[in-house]
Amino acid sequence: MTVPTEDEVRSRVAQARTIVVKIGSSSLTDDSGHLDVRRLRGLVGAVAHARMSGARVVVVSSGAIAAGFGLLGFDERPTDMVTQQATASVGQGLLMAHYESAFAKYSIRVGQILLTAQNTIHAAQYRNAQRTLSRMLDLGVVPIVNENDALASNEIRFGDNDHLSALVANIVRADALVLLTDVDGLYTAPPSSPGARRIGYVPDVVEILQKVDVAGSGSGVGTGGMVTKIEAARIAAVSGIPTVLASAADAGPAVMGDPVGTVVAPIRHRGSSRRLWIGFAAEPRGSIVADAGAAAALASGRASLLAAGVVGTSGDFSAGDPVWVDDENGRHLAKGLSGFDSEEIPRMAGRRTTQLRRDLGAEYVHPVVHRDDLVLVVNKPRPAV
Repeated sequence: MTVPTEDEVRSRVAQARTIVVKIGSSSLTDDSGHLDVRRLRGLVGAVAHARMSGARVVVVSSGAIAAGFGLLGFDERPTDMVTQQATASVGQGLLMAHYESAFAKYSIRVGQILLTAQNTIHAAQYRNAQRTLSRMLDLGVVPIVNENDALASNEIRFGDNDHLSALVANIVRADALVLLTDVDGLYTAPPSSPGARRIGYVPDVVEILQKVDVAGSGSGVGTGGMVTKIEAARIAAVSGIPTVLASAADAGPAVMGDPVGTVVAPIRHRGSSRRLWIGFAAEPRGSIVADAGAAAALASGRASLLAAGVVGTSGDFSAGDPVWVDDENGRHLAKGLSGFDSEEIPRMAGRRTTQLRRDLGAEYVHPVVHRDDLVLVVNKPRPAV
């Protein structure tokens, strides 16, 4: 894929037919951390302008806890999980009421979508979310998406709406992702550092992660700092989606593709929705270990994992569940969908096709993980258990 110029990437944003706009808590709150309705209305104006210009827009919005904690008598945002969930359940309705009122001034209807990580982990629920969001957009509705904080657990949650927005961009096959925050883009160092410079264009987000110090960037209001935004931009980039990181004050120009903030180029062509789900939304239920020969074949990106190259498994999973494919040193090689239940694979391991057919039957001849269901990942050591 030829590396595009900054002007070409910003032109893609300007011409985007479907845009996901993520609005963080810091962009919606006042100095005390409470929901600032004036700020919300200003951001809605920018989104509404894009919508009235013909774009289909999805808003991924934080702010439920900020809207709710004052109503419940708290002086500041609660820190314990259970109280945050209760506060979010109270605040989400008020947040939506403000969005409905603000968009109504432009004769635009909105609809609420609350997601949990489970909705993107399971293929059937992922497709349901995809169909619902697609139909809402077809009807001219602006979906307002948030994590279902009232039900999500610490063990399985997106953790921040930056990650969620990148997954939503995949779900709706967006043409652009806009991340609005309290700083005006990516800097060479935390913006308060002497000599820090804003980076207007990132042609390769994977490379920039190795060169730029993003630690400490971001506000103390939300759950995500600049690190999570760059990770969201990485997910979008390898999915073929350009990203703009910009200040909420520049929301209008950012959505319209004007030269504000930092624009991140896509680094590959868009993959299929199924492979994007496998790569970024599916949570592995276990792992299948490949021998050295199978690992080398998988690295080419053109091979399936056959039973002959399998040396073991871990975890309890069913056919169709997402799994890691690891090498014998415990490094993740790929993520994929298992073709068999975990208890079936050990008796298949190491056997060639003719042996499988003879000893176990024809139903065991197909790949353990088919290449169409495999997505290569960056090698990382598996954390100790």
